[in-house]
Amino acid sequence: MTNPAKDAQAGVATAPAAAEQFLEIIPLGGMGEIGKNITAYRFQDEIMVVDGGLAFPDPHQLGVDLIIPRIDYLQQHAGLIKGWILTHGHEDHIGGLPYILPRLPRVPVYGAPLTLGLVREKLSEFGVRESDVDLREVDLNAKIRIGRHFGVEFIRMTHSIPDNAGYILTTPVGRVLHTGDFKLDEHPSDGKLSDLGRIEQVGREGVLLLISDSTNAERPGRTMSEAEVAKNLEDVIARCRGRVFMTTFASNIHRIGNVIQIAHRLGRRVVMEGRSMLKYAQVAQQLGYMDLPEPLLSSEEVGDLQDPQVLYVCTGSQGQPMSVLSRLAFGNHAKIALKRGDSVILSSNPIPGNEEAVNLVINRLYEIGVDVYYPPTYRVHASGHGSQEELATVLNLARPKYFLPWHGEPRHQINHARLAQTLPRPPRRTLIARNGDVVRLGPDEFRVTGTVPAGGVYVDGLGVGDVGDDVLLDRANMSQEGILIMTAVLHPTPHVEIVSRGFVRPNRDLDGQIRRVALDAVETGMREKKRLEDVRDDMYGAVRRFVRKVTGRNPVLIPLIVD
Repeated sequence: MTNPAKDAQAGVATAPAAAEQFLEIIPLGGMGEIGKNITAYRFQDEIMVVDGGLAFPDPHQLGVDLIIPRIDYLQQHAGLIKGWILTHGHEDHIGGLPYILPRLPRVPVYGAPLTLGLVREKLSEFGVRESDVDLREVDLNAKIRIGRHFGVEFIRMTHSIPDNAGYILTTPVGRVLHTGDFKLDEHPSDGKLSDLGRIEQVGREGVLLLISDSTNAERPGRTMSEAEVAKNLEDVIARCRGRVFMTTFASNIHRIGNVIQIAHRLGRRVVMEGRSMLKYAQVAQQLGYMDLPEPLLSSEEVGDLQDPQVLYVCTGSQGQPMSVLSRLAFGNHAKIALKRGDSVILSSNPIPGNEEAVNLVINRLYEIGVDVYYPPTYRVHASGHGSQEELATVLNLARPKYFLPWHGEPRHQINHARLAQTLPRPPRRTLIARNGDVVRLGPDEFRVTGTVPAGGVYVDGLGVGDVGDDVLLDRANMSQEGILIMTAVLHPTPHVEIVSRGFVRPNRDLDGQIRRVALDAVETGMREKKRLEDVRDDMYGAVRRFVRKVTGRNPVLIPLIVD
């Protein structure tokens, strides 16, 4: 049982609620993982949605380009959706919208100018007309209403992209404070600090639930300021004598803007290479979020500039095979070739799963003979997410009754929960939720009451959802063991042809043995007048047993019967 007097003393709203009056928080992505963030809030007959991101595949998800969240729940309750808010313009928060929005009713979508500028660019790429969506710009202190039950107040939070927001959600059961992605940078590039004063004020008024970024919950101290990163980058670039190539996340507009200013101060012209890099920069320039002291150059416009007068900003921070940096490292770029005396700066850390690809690129750069600068040896990157001191600051200011660690894998969530319990005013209850959990929230209730369908939908080429885990298992098997196709032709004279890829080197003796085993199974089945499906299965079983016995391998077998 809860204590109303104690709740009042803690500043938590305790207005009486009607029977069975509760808010449901339903994470459909971004809970227990980093990526494809999307959350639904439901109160009675109304739903509000936050974000719609994507994730990038793990190395074992062969051939998959992107992963977007399952939205079965939203499609099943499409008529209840009253509005959408977007916290910022990173791919893991808006990248899935071109796939999601066309499948749901047209409702107002609220976001800051840069966020919506990036959304418009993405929708245009996918052929989604702006008239088909209802995008509404808001300032980062705006207050809006969505439906009858949801009041939303945006609050500025510093991150690695401008126009980043958290929000205060006012509902009939109480207030929810959601930090969004954040770090408490005391010297942000644009001079705009996180609105801690508003968080402290709403903490005094009463926060029923805090949902907070857990990405760096394992890291002690504070996350390095972007101002310090800029200083370190300038120190490194100043001592480079040849061309400089710098890569970072294309969406890290603050850092790219800082590098452009550094290059100008050091007498270097900036060349920008890479489609995503150019896209983000173009939108940021158009909306006034990136100042250019001199026009950007293309590689064709470098002309007679000397090597110490040029700085390239390019894609490839994650070792992507077709990125500019990867093509430079492996000598595949059509217009630019690296040489001794060049310097490459990786202003980023590998996303988990990309370490091998990044290391491959770095080793290749060393082999070419260029100078390579990357963390942690050089402090040329900082996370956009707060570390333990910053997370504790928000918890202390918000003073929530309940706590839901978000935006992190289970280890991040659990360490965030443990951190909260060490503070002077720990939350009364903390939940570690997963995607698809239905979290019920009331003045005196905070628990998981059920689940809804959740998970990932694979995007492969133009296909959305037509590749599942079964297909990926086949791809993995083929990549590890190869494939063997057996075609049995029954007339006029039964014979078997085989084709293999990735199984063994050409081996006439083994091929002949496999043909004989397959043909024996086919002829036996024909003599016994079996159905063709059974003959095919007998051929499959006989060859599988033989191949496993002789080679110790299990290639993917595809048996075909041609009558």
